[in-house]
Amino acid sequence: MEFCVEDSTDVHVLIEDHRIVFSCKNADGVEFYNEIEFYAKVNCKDSQDKRSGRSITCFVRKWKEKVAWPRLTKEDIKPVWLSVDFDNWRDWEGDEEVELAQVDHYAELLEKVRTKRPPPAMDDLDDDSDSTDATSN
Repeated sequence: MEFCVEDSTDVHVLIEDHRIVFSCKNADGVEFYNEIEFYAKVNCKDSQDKRSGRSITCFVRKWKEKVAWPRLTKEDIKPVWLSVDFDNWRDWEGDEEVELAQVDHYAELLEKVRTKRPPPAMDDLDDDSDSTDATSN
């Protein structure tokens, strides 16, 4: 989640199992406060926030990672100020297929790399040949 507040001060972010509480002031001293009850339980110990000059980004990890939520909030009504950041959208349903495709690709690469015949003999290379070539040039 990202709270867009430019030049924020007095930033306070509290991430609990079922909610997030956010407050700060902007450059003009206007206070912002928001409390969001999550749709389901989150892992508050593995969640964090990061402040930049333009916003406060909160990384909230779901308790059950592979379970899709129909929405962020517990309430069925979407707040007007809440929107989806499609630049950071991740489709959870397709992840398993992508991971399996990556495993298959890796297995194919390993198969190609495996030697099916003995490696070439390198005993015909002479250490002196490199030094004579270098001196003759």
